[in-house]
Amino acid sequence: MPRPRSQAAPPPKHSGRRTALTAAAVTCAVLAGGTPIAYAALGDEAAPAAPAARGTVHAETRLLFGTERPDGGLAVTDAQFRSFIDRTVTPRFPDGLTVQEGRGQWRDSGGVIERERSYELILLYPASEARRRDPQIELIRTSYETAYAQDSVARLDERTLADF
Repeated sequence: MPRPRSQAAPPPKHSGRRTALTAAAVTCAVLAGGTPIAYAALGDEAAPAAPAARGTVHAETRLLFGTERPDGGLAVTDAQFRSFIDRTVTPRFPDGLTVQEGRGQWRDSGGVIERERSYELILLYPASEARRRDPQIELIRTSYETAYAQDSVARLDERTLADF
């Protein structure tokens, strides 16, 4: 028999208990998921191991060559630079090298900003050979400065890991 509209259905016997159990389960799930993060943030757990570094210790030398001549002479051509690499660099670093073309700028002694085509030579060699390689690299720099009337050839050196 249908109930009259004025009477509300009696509450289920265990509705408050079911709600409390559901809330407890959700709270446990949230806390369980957040626990490793909280512990990691507090330093209570060891941090995950970093991936192993690959390769062996190498020295990386970058030389930056300009092509405009401060004496007003003709700029160094691609053919001249390739010939310089073949004659002067390759015999000293026959295992390999990288040359990249670019554009550079610098301020001359008169305060004028000079823009020019440039080359970056990258040499990579075992760090244990650094002392032996240093005079060879300096010879490359001074040879270019002399041959093409350059004020300088910039040099950058870094230690790195290399894996071939």
